[in-house]
Amino acid sequence: MAASPSFFHQDAVPILAKTANVIVLEGRDLKGVKGDTPVTFVRVEYNALILGDSPKLDVSSDGSVKYNFSSSFDIHPEGPHLLDDLAHKPLLITVIEVLPKEKKQKEEKTVPLGQAVLDLLPLLQGSRDFKTTLPLYPMPGSPLESLRPDAKCILSVLVTVQESLLSPYQLSEGNLLRVTVEGAYAVPEVFVPTGPLQNYMVGFQVPAVGEKECPFVFKNGTLKLGGEREPVPRPKKWPVSNILAMGAQNIPDCFIVSSTYEEEDGELTALEDREIRIQGETIKKRIMWDLERRCYLDPAAVACFRKRIADCRYWPVEVARMPAVTSTKGKTGKAEKGAGVGSGGGGGEEEPISFHGVAYVNMVPLLYPGVTCIRGAFRVVSYHESEVFEKTKCATSLFRDGHHLGTNRFGPAGPHVKGMGKNMKEEKPARENVVRKLSNIVKVQPSEITVEAAMSLCQNVEGQQYADAGTFLVLEFALDKALVPKRLPEELASRVQEMIPPRPQLPRRTTGAKKAVEDYHFQVRSIAETILEEYHELFGRQLVEGLVVDEHTLENQKCQLNYELNSSGKYFAFKEQLKHAVVKIVREKYLKTTAFESLDQLQAFLSELYVYLVDQMHVALNQVLTQQSPSPPPPTYNTSEHLRLFAREAQANGDYTLASTYYQERLARNLQDIQNWLDYGAFCLLMEDNLKAQECFREAVALNHNHLPSLLLCGIMAVMLENYEEAEVFFEDATCLEPSSVLAWTILGLFYDIQENDIRVEMAFRKATKLLKARLAKEKLSVESTEAGRRKRLSASTFTPVQSVAFSKEELISEESLDVPSKLHSESLEPTVTIRHPEEEGATVKVSRRLSLASSKLRVPSLKEPVKMPVVVTDAESGPPPPAPAPISIFRETISFLMDVNALQFVHRALAHELASPQGGPSCEYYLVLAQTYLLKKEYDKAEKCLEQAVQINYLNPDVWAQKGHLCYLTKNFSEAKDCYERTISFVSDAADMHFVYLRLGSIYLEGKECDKAKSIFLLASKKSPSCLTWLGVGIACYRLKEMEEAEGALSEANALNNNNAEVWAYLALVCMEGGRQLEAEQSYKYAIKLGLANQDLLQELKAVQLQVGFGDPSF
Repeated sequence: MAASPSFFHQDAVPILAKTANVIVLEGRDLKGVKGDTPVTFVRVEYNALILGDSPKLDVSSDGSVKYNFSSSFDIHPEGPHLLDDLAHKPLLITVIEVLPKEKKQKEEKTVPLGQAVLDLLPLLQGSRDFKTTLPLYPMPGSPLESLRPDAKCILSVLVTVQESLLSPYQLSEGNLLRVTVEGAYAVPEVFVPTGPLQNYMVGFQVPAVGEKECPFVFKNGTLKLGGEREPVPRPKKWPVSNILAMGAQNIPDCFIVSSTYEEEDGELTALEDREIRIQGETIKKRIMWDLERRCYLDPAAVACFRKRIADCRYWPVEVARMPAVTSTKGKTGKAEKGAGVGSGGGGGEEEPISFHGVAYVNMVPLLYPGVTCIRGAFRVVSYHESEVFEKTKCATSLFRDGHHLGTNRFGPAGPHVKGMGKNMKEEKPARENVVRKLSNIVKVQPSEITVEAAMSLCQNVEGQQYADAGTFLVLEFALDKALVPKRLPEELASRVQEMIPPRPQLPRRTTGAKKAVEDYHFQVRSIAETILEEYHELFGRQLVEGLVVDEHTLENQKCQLNYELNSSGKYFAFKEQLKHAVVKIVREKYLKTTAFESLDQLQAFLSELYVYLVDQMHVALNQVLTQQSPSPPPPTYNTSEHLRLFAREAQANGDYTLASTYYQERLARNLQDIQNWLDYGAFCLLMEDNLKAQECFREAVALNHNHLPSLLLCGIMAVMLENYEEAEVFFEDATCLEPSSVLAWTILGLFYDIQENDIRVEMAFRKATKLLKARLAKEKLSVESTEAGRRKRLSASTFTPVQSVAFSKEELISEESLDVPSKLHSESLEPTVTIRHPEEEGATVKVSRRLSLASSKLRVPSLKEPVKMPVVVTDAESGPPPPAPAPISIFRETISFLMDVNALQFVHRALAHELASPQGGPSCEYYLVLAQTYLLKKEYDKAEKCLEQAVQINYLNPDVWAQKGHLCYLTKNFSEAKDCYERTISFVSDAADMHFVYLRLGSIYLEGKECDKAKSIFLLASKKSPSCLTWLGVGIACYRLKEMEEAEGALSEANALNNNNAEVWAYLALVCMEGGRQLEAEQSYKYAIKLGLANQDLLQELKAVQLQVGFGDPSF
């Protein structure tokens, strides 16, 4: 049952007709057939009705005429002019010339000069009056076509209504739907432009007033042969047929513009569909409409439209063909009167529609928050009633049930109407009888009809040709306002700040006069030391220290030093260095912050300031000259990255208390570093301390409300604590902050998946997929350009690429060839412990000179140098080739982030989507991540099964063997762990985190008394990411190999990085006892005991060596 327009207002009063007044004010640059001063009048038409003709007036010599002609029409829900008519039907103003009477002529002849089109849409947007200037488009053959270039025929028009056509409630809750049908591409080859004229139609229905259906019918499509692409931008056309001037058929300021296939919302957007789109839009036949139909939706219709999209998802858009002109034997009466009226006209017969197809348009994107438009290409398939009902819950057909001949307000849809005359209009009753008979065949006694019989009756052989030809329809649905409003970024940011107030900035340090003077002293001392070093470089240090210099020589040296300072620019640099300190003295000590009143006052102040600065300079220089002892060396200081590495080592070893200490130390050093809070929060999340993790993530957001990972992590914690409203605010704010973030949109989709909001899940994942495709395409283009440049350089080279490839292959598969580069560079690749580590491989350390001297004989192997151990060689002929890498999906990128922060709940949900996604599936990466989650939960049996699956899929993945080694190591299966780790490091590419592979493999070697291999592995780890544990491993291996000097150097490095490790002190005690140094041995042993040495075997070894050497334990 249709709902009333006042559905939401029970106390609504009866709606009265409202009158719209149209006043044609004047015309300019008019020109007639018989001269430049013709007699003209204007005719105003609306909705196929003539509203009136103006008086006949003479045009002045300059082409202007003032009509001041007023006409009106009523707007009423019951007709004849509806609100929907204002949306899509323009008001036509025709300028007609009255020709002079000739002899024996009874009536005057008239010639239409031009036509103007007035869009009445502002009346539906709340306007009560508007004035506009309309271009007057010339009629075919009109003299207006031959005007001078600078002349432009125009009409001035004023439109008024006594009161707004829509109430404030209707304006705010109603909506305007715009549907554009561009064209059908790759139509069947049986469509030919020759022969009888055909009317190509597209149609569907939407609720317009309450639940009343409003048919959208686009008729008279133009069949075109292939060969070239349609131009863009091109204008959209009015969906009416009574516009005679060609230029007036286009809607002002409405154009069809192009967009990339990836940005569309249709079905043919994938890379594999690109060729289909290109061929269909360029080579194959097409039917073009380029029509825009607008419809006003009242508040009840908007609610119904929204509900129907949510219930049905797909909208059936029908495509059909019918003869434009048929031979009849019936009457020809009521020709024009029955134009477009579905029930009028005389007798006759009409052929039924043919080539009945349907395109299923997914309208769900219109329910995405903030989305107002969907555009895309949709495949056309054969129309079957049962299939349409199953997919769209729509039981009626617009064309099958005769609605394509509906009332004129949804009437002929194009300016290309030919032959739609009397005969066509008189045959409608016969057509209705045919449709009714066909409908009765299917609908009478449906319970007695089997499925097979129904399918046979619904056979649509002609419609099947659409699917065979690959026909697709390009449509656009646009709304003035989104069906689901989206919260503004400002609102989301305000909500986040309400939940997490910004952390106040650190208080500014107040600098007084004393601090300003101290800064001046510091700068003077710094400059003095620099000048002294310059003097030593010029004249030598021995002249100053051992010889007495006469005055003449000293004066010469002074002149030469001044020359060097001035010529090198250092003198100017010294002045710049002092400038800031002097300014602070002026402001803080003399309180001078404003301009001086006179030049004398300025000179007096400068004199006073100069005397004071010279005195303070002498004070500072005296402090430099009286210094007798050098300043103590700066204490060793571990960077934040070092502490993070140490924490991860402790975490991997199961020492969570020590790991927490390291994370807290990072925070204590710098509370303003966001990454410190995030790392500690991720650790707390692993420890299942959700409240503390939430506190850490909120602190990170308080430091920077625009930090994307912090917002996402706050949202994740809100989900884990079941505060879903806050979680949605955080996630939406993240997508507004970085709309191009694949990570943010994917996590938002996972959140909606938890809430079982399927529509928004689809929205978020579609957005993330589009962003990922765009980014990958950009990266591919960049790689291709780089590769093209590389090939160009290689083509200019004199070397053949085949030789280099052969050498590299032989080097990879032969152990002997692996030894060659290491032997060739053995002398050049023997750095001391004082080395510069690659920044991309891990944290860097600065080792003191004192410690580097003690360990100068340690040799760190090159990354390309093989470790002396069995190398796993893979023969290409002995097994299947390695599988191609799995395509990147939005879930794989998100899983990487979630694993880093230990958000295992979201990881499992993302893995489920990865398993079901077209780009995903049960891949090696899927099983690898799943195994890592089980390892974190210490579910080793499940982890083992996942790793077995991963090995079967890709046995050449180093990460799989690394995780398999970790599993064996944690389950105390050290022999198999050793094999897995050795296989991991033998691959050309490294695993994701080699640091723990090196550590655990080295410890296995030490347990197996393979100290040479252990030393090489620990040295390699120390080169890539040095830590206390890596250098401790080197020290232990060297100690077992009786290389005491190298052992002491490595242990000293370990002690410098972490002086709270009891094992380091214990091995230092052993080394000192072996060297006969009693004092150092006892001190090291004391610290080992004080720090709680837990290794009982090592403690027993210490006791045994102490008994052997007779010292080392000060307690006896």
